[in-house]
Amino acid sequence: MRIAVAGGTGRVGRRVVDAVRAAGHEPVVLARSTGVDLVRGSGLDEALAGVPVVIDVSNMSTASRKKSEMFFGAATGNLLSAGRRLGVRHHVALSIVGVDRVEFGYYAGKRRQEALVVTGGVPATVLRSTQFHEFAAQMVANRRPVALVPQMLTQPIAAHEVARCLVELALRDPVGLAPEIAGPQQLRMPDMVRRLLRARGRRRVVLPVRLPGATGRAMAGGGLLPARPGPRGTQTFDQWLAAGA
Repeated sequence: MRIAVAGGTGRVGRRVVDAVRAAGHEPVVLARSTGVDLVRGSGLDEALAGVPVVIDVSNMSTASRKKSEMFFGAATGNLLSAGRRLGVRHHVALSIVGVDRVEFGYYAGKRRQEALVVTGGVPATVLRSTQFHEFAAQMVANRRPVALVPQMLTQPIAAHEVARCLVELALRDPVGLAPEIAGPQQLRMPDMVRRLLRARGRRRVVLPVRLPGATGRAMAGGGLLPARPGPRGTQTFDQWLAAGA
């Protein structure tokens, strides 16, 4: 079966593409590099012709509510419109654990995405995931001497485990909001970043920063932890580091 992966060239998307192949199916990558612009909607009809399943892991980096809502509203709306025209049978979208409990600009866009997906006229599944192990590396991607890291309590999971779960869900019947997926242990983001730097032999000052107001309290106090039972990854953060992250 052909399975489209929106954002299939990104950090998570590449792993979803690998998981689709590992499951014995053919991935169809939806990205600008393959001639598809999700925000404009160009190239979608050609790419989705004869494709019964779409997995959407498209993303953008922003803390702006307006930009996030514009991106996810446009990209999701275009994917769903094309899906309705072309007979897509299952639309699977990746979201974030706590997106409904933490008021943050980026999360507003994800809430917009979820609302569109569940009412979009295409049978759908939404999977909320906690932060990836890989998120710690994003915190130190620049070369500044001081790493400003949010005081965030999370239950991180390896991206490849989330990718595998997305493909498993895509091959089943649509369920709407699926049980949340998370990693095997709770950790604080500044500690994760320090462990990552030690593992890579890098010297950086890690400065924990608490975001202001209710957002900071929620992130530091467990608002991003899973609230209900669901699938749990098995690879710990230290095991992920030892594997050469």
